[in-house]
Amino acid sequence: MLDRVPGNPQSAAKSPYEAEMIRAAKSALLAFAGICASVLMQPAAHAADLSSYVEESAASVCNVPSVLNRISSKFAHQVRNVPNLPQVAISDFHRIHLRRSEPASERWPIARHYCGAKVTLSDGLDRDIWYLIEEGQGYASVGDNVEFCVSGFDRWLVYNAQCRVLQ
Repeated sequence: MLDRVPGNPQSAAKSPYEAEMIRAAKSALLAFAGICASVLMQPAAHAADLSSYVEESAASVCNVPSVLNRISSKFAHQVRNVPNLPQVAISDFHRIHLRRSEPASERWPIARHYCGAKVTLSDGLDRDIWYLIEEGQGYASVGDNVEFCVSGFDRWLVYNAQCRVLQ
């Protein structure tokens, strides 16, 4: 921009329109700097902040004896009543872990916990098991609902191939 006052580079006479545009540009620049500063000042998100990453001990919701007993009982019913399944029972649960947890919220009012483990069957083989615990969804809303899938025992693909729905 050319100086309006000859010989004085510091003084530049501006029209009211130019002054208004400069003030608007300065305001926009300050607002942008404020937004950038607030974003940069946020603490970094860690994996533990994500609901899909959960690291808990085995003494969690997945290791509750009533849940494991219900799975064993339902599995016994399944192998008796589904044709062509081997007649085995669950002997033991091990490597129990919480895979994902979805807490209850206004949008999703049912808390869900996705668990995984290994089960030893009565024939001596170990199989993967995945199970879902839905809080407060038991019979007549008393207790929790438990859905499970043992690898190789979902003959009718209720939980999709290789139990993908519960993984």
